Amino acid sequence: MGTIMAEEEKKPTLWQMTKSVLAAFFGVQSSKVRERDFSKGNPLHFIIIGIVATTIFVLVVYGVVRLVLATVGH
Repeated sequence: MGTIMAEEEKKPTLWQMTKSVLAAFFGVQSSKVRERDFSKGNPLHFIIIGIVATTIFVLVVYGVVRLVLATVGH
């Protein structure tokens, strides 16, 4: 039982925070994970990950649009 409590006391890892941000993009997040993020996580880390993820998303959409427009000849 000590290891379970120790795991719950830890701050979320980079991978866990990234998964939380991606889940937030889709609007699906368990209450347990949300609670962990708000109680143990650093808001600045989530903001930075969110900005990076948003930038990547925008660049991918921009690239797909450019590719489609180049394919149809515009």
